[in-house]
Amino acid sequence: MAKESKNEPKELTVEQKLKALFQLQTTLSKIDEIKTLRGELPLEVQDLEDEIAGLSTRVEKIKSEVEELRSAIATKRIEIETATASVDKYKSQQDNVRNNREYDFLTKEIEFQTLEIELCEKRIREFTAEEEIKREEIEKNAQALEEREKDLEQKKNELDEIIAETKQEEEKLRDKAKDLETKIEPRLLQSFKRIRKNSRNGLGIVYVQRDACGGCFNKIPPQRQLDIRSRKKIIVCEYCGRIMIDPELAGIEIEHKVEEVEPKTTKRAIKRKTAE
Repeated sequence: MAKESKNEPKELTVEQKLKALFQLQTTLSKIDEIKTLRGELPLEVQDLEDEIAGLSTRVEKIKSEVEELRSAIATKRIEIETATASVDKYKSQQDNVRNNREYDFLTKEIEFQTLEIELCEKRIREFTAEEEIKREEIEKNAQALEEREKDLEQKKNELDEIIAETKQEEEKLRDKAKDLETKIEPRLLQSFKRIRKNSRNGLGIVYVQRDACGGCFNKIPPQRQLDIRSRKKIIVCEYCGRIMIDPELAGIEIEHKVEEVEPKTTKRAIKRKTAE
């Protein structure tokens, strides 16, 4: 006969399952409270990291564009040198022409190369102006990047301080939550986590409060309340889907109003009063 695995969770009663789930819910809620203490800092840190990454990428892109502009300016200067050399060559050839046709051809070539020089000079001016704008943009983004990095360092320090203060407590709670999870069957645990995830306040299991669901506060029919108090099966709210338990199982004491009863006046007391 095969031995039962020690790691296999023992079969729990419905009451034990509900109690373990509520303990798990309480532990997870405490972890949520610790996260709340951190406030928006984790999100702020993430946003700053994303912004810094975006600024860094932008700066690198602009630097690349500046290099392209420099390369274009250098190319245009080479073209000017080539065109200038051609103009000098054509002018020297004009001195040795044999007819008007050759002279007119060389004149047109000189005019064309001169226009090319003027066009290249215009492009160089445009590229230089654009390069200057890019440089200013780099400086502006670099300054913003430096400021964001300082903000990020400050926010990280604040977050690290809060984490350091709550780290030990959070680790204990997480260990407790893991231990409780081993006591709950996987299918029920998965359902509980799904309900908790879909809940605004993170509650997957609630206790009955004044004949109503402790999550959505909708009234619970009397028969369903009896089923909840009997702890024979897991009852889910038909409105919000949360698991419901009775307050006693959750360790909540419900105050019952005790009506003051006036003491009955006995016949003997009446006679005594009359005699007096």
